Amino acid sequence: MRVSRSVNTSLRTLLAGGAAAVALVAAGGAAQAATAAYPRYKAPKIFGTTFQPDPKHDFTKRISPRHDGILRGWITHVSGGVAEYQPIKWKRDKHTEGYFVGPGEGDATAYASPIAKNVEFLSAYGCKQAGGSLTVSRSTGLGAKRCPASVLVKRHGKQRQPALITVYRGKIVKVQEIYVP
Repeated sequence: MRVSRSVNTSLRTLLAGGAAAVALVAAGGAAQAATAAYPRYKAPKIFGTTFQPDPKHDFTKRISPRHDGILRGWITHVSGGVAEYQPIKWKRDKHTEGYFVGPGEGDATAYASPIAKNVEFLSAYGCKQAGGSLTVSRSTGLGAKRCPASVLVKRHGKQRQPALITVYRGKIVKVQEIYVP
């Protein structure tokens, strides 16, 4: 009987240790999944002169998310955690360097996606609402200052700010503002 008890005790200890290890791995996996990054997508030309195509999207149906990837665009409306956004392109001008334009009037090229709770918002103008300082990468001209999602919603819900908008699994996971002089 002593051998049986010893074996039973060893087995229980081994099983308890194994269960604890599984729980730790599962918890680590859940934490890792929560912070898991989305795939790296190829960014479009920042000052591209054509609208980015989305050939699989059917614009004749209701407004819906863009396919996964990065869109050069701007957010036109935010309501209830859902952002509506359009593609933009750079238009050269005789008198200035140029400016961004969206689709023409009557063009139904628009998308709508929920904003992810952990959205990464990189501002080109700081996190303050008015008169923020420039916070851009000198090499790219893209926003470099991480700001809370609340700033994203307030700023982009009121004005059209050019940005690189990353969509993953139907949600906006990153918005990186484009600095326009």
